[in-house]
Amino acid sequence: MNRESILIVEDEEKIARVLELELVFEGYLVAKAADGIEGLEAYRTGKWDLILLDVMLPGMSGIDLLRRIRANDPFTKVIMLTAKGTIEDKVTGLDLGANDYITKPFQIEELLARIRAALRIKNVQDPLEEGSLLFYGGLTLNQKTREIYRSGTSIDLTPREFDLLVYLLTNRRQVLTRDQILEKVWGYDFAGDTNVVDVYIRYVRKKIDLPGLPPLIHTVRGVGYVLREGQ
Repeated sequence: MNRESILIVEDEEKIARVLELELVFEGYLVAKAADGIEGLEAYRTGKWDLILLDVMLPGMSGIDLLRRIRANDPFTKVIMLTAKGTIEDKVTGLDLGANDYITKPFQIEELLARIRAALRIKNVQDPLEEGSLLFYGGLTLNQKTREIYRSGTSIDLTPREFDLLVYLLTNRRQVLTRDQILEKVWGYDFAGDTNVVDVYIRYVRKKIDLPGLPPLIHTVRGVGYVLREGQ
């Protein structure tokens, strides 16, 4: 049985050591990097199932490192670690493609649960068994190349927006609650902070609702959202 591998990018040595000991005890293969530059090199030279990434790092910030990772890799799970806890900081990390976000100080049991949840969730952008192309309402989405078109017009989405659109397309005409969307797209229960779903729905709507074409994502008041043609 393959052991899952985790890279810790954390400049606080005591925190990094505690995380290493806990993760090794849980059966993971673990490596550490003490700054952003070292973290980038470790990422490039290794194969990781998940990266624990501190936001405030010397050499290169965790946000910049995440941006480098997501430029060509939408699949490696990334959980951000930070002393900051505002919704703006969360949205920044999530918008760049982080799978989760946990604020210091945290309980190790909570972090381990987040790690298990992130590793358990299949990437929604992985090819479906019946094929990697999704079609609906003039939208064409290729899950392998990550190309999106609507009526011939190319659409550029961030990694999180892409995941959200894939989930809506694969469940088209089905009303989805905000909690369902959080669980499937973000990969964990977001503890009722469903406003992040509303923010990303707005982002995606703005990009796919082209002039002269009918809207595809509809709000079901008091419930959630549905992707369908017509009201």
